[in-house]
Amino acid sequence: MKYFFESEIEKKEKGYTIRVPFNVWEVCKQRDIIPGEVILDNTMIACELHPKEKGNYVIHIDQEGVLDAEQPGVPHKILLHVPATLVRMDQNSPYSVEHPIRKIDSMDVIIQPEDGLCGQACVAMLAGVTIAEVVAVMDCREWQATMGRVISALNYYGIDHADVINYTEGRDAVLPKCCIMMEKMGRFCHYLIGYDGKYYDSNLGVLEEYDMSKLQGFLEIKC
Repeated sequence: MKYFFESEIEKKEKGYTIRVPFNVWEVCKQRDIIPGEVILDNTMIACELHPKEKGNYVIHIDQEGVLDAEQPGVPHKILLHVPATLVRMDQNSPYSVEHPIRKIDSMDVIIQPEDGLCGQACVAMLAGVTIAEVVAVMDCREWQATMGRVISALNYYGIDHADVINYTEGRDAVLPKCCIMMEKMGRFCHYLIGYDGKYYDSNLGVLEEYDMSKLQGFLEIKC
């Protein structure tokens, strides 16, 4: 999966570091040192993700002279690729991108029965099924629906999506017609659906407006 965000580049004694704006344990389902690639200034550069604490990571690039880090405090646009970050749950799926569970041409809000099921509720809204069915497909319960598992469930239902998660971190953003939105809530994320100018929140119902300063990022759903 690919992750797009803005972050500052810090020059170190050996190489460079770049802060990763999401919890790598939760999103990528990997730990320890993780190999990856970044695209910066149209150049692909091999890198490693190094753990700091509790799922917080920095990108480490050890190639001297490949980046311009002479502008401290200036954010750079970063595209990070981390291979093999998804849980496979589509092996026995009856659906595909060519034959999805439904065409997304409308949206009905689903209110989660208890806290911690917002990720499952978003998949249920997109697929037009119940939360209970999504829980069974994802094999995870309250507070367990990471973005990686949500994307794997979208693949199961044949729901087409972008291959890049955009992390905006509260900056102004123009959302696509349909997307899964991520809000930061303590150490967890809250997920909701943006569709055709409205916001479908499994806690609050259908919202006409949304405060973009709360948005951590989004994944476009193609429809």
